[in-house]
Amino acid sequence: MTQAQIPAVEVEDLTVAYTGQPVLWDLDLAVPAGSRTAIVGPNGAGKSTLVKAVMGLVDPVAGAVRIFGRPGGEAGGTIAYVPQRATLEWDFPTDVLDVVTMGTYGRLGWFRRPGPAERAAAEEALEQVEMSAFAERPISQLSGGQQQRILLARALAQKAEIYMLDEPFQGVDAPTERSIVRVLDDLAALGKTVVVVHHDLQTVVEYFNHVVLLNVRIIGAGPVETTFSEENLRLTFGGRLGVLASRAAQEF
Repeated sequence: MTQAQIPAVEVEDLTVAYTGQPVLWDLDLAVPAGSRTAIVGPNGAGKSTLVKAVMGLVDPVAGAVRIFGRPGGEAGGTIAYVPQRATLEWDFPTDVLDVVTMGTYGRLGWFRRPGPAERAAAEEALEQVEMSAFAERPISQLSGGQQQRILLARALAQKAEIYMLDEPFQGVDAPTERSIVRVLDDLAALGKTVVVVHHDLQTVVEYFNHVVLLNVRIIGAGPVETTFSEENLRLTFGGRLGVLASRAAQEF
């Protein structure tokens, strides 16, 4: 296997359980380098848990994670993470630029403070998400869509090779969705790998070229044009999916 063929993210025999109940079961998955991959599945399918397991934020019961062929624990600053915005404390007394600058901390280590280079990286990231005018605004005064852009900017400031986003389009306004899509396009043009927990079946075909269909187990994973099928969607979502699966799968 050449360097270009090594998956950006690979999990093998991965099982994760909470209080003894498996939420991911015996997963084998390879995310191609440079792909824009959606993780799709019903509520409780383990989508966020999979992202956290790759990030090392939850410990698996069994299995292994590799990043570009190396153990996940050696990934260092290779991966940037955008959590669900509802999991963060937005009343903390700090401003937008400070939050985005936090994305550079991994490169600095414990004893160095951010300097001009880190500030410049943060300002560039804010420009990418069209939030430069908000640099000095307290984060407590941001709307939901603005919060999401700030989290994305913080990840961009890290200048990683892999970006993992957990529901970035959930509950955002149309301008924010368009801004996020433009950033994904920019990252794709740079050859970066993007993995997104995604809930809107109608936009999978438009936004992504690779898809993982997950419901505790992997139902299917591969290129959107071959994997995002009505049959696989029905296996993933069951009878609850109804007409939506048919409409989404037929939009090719």
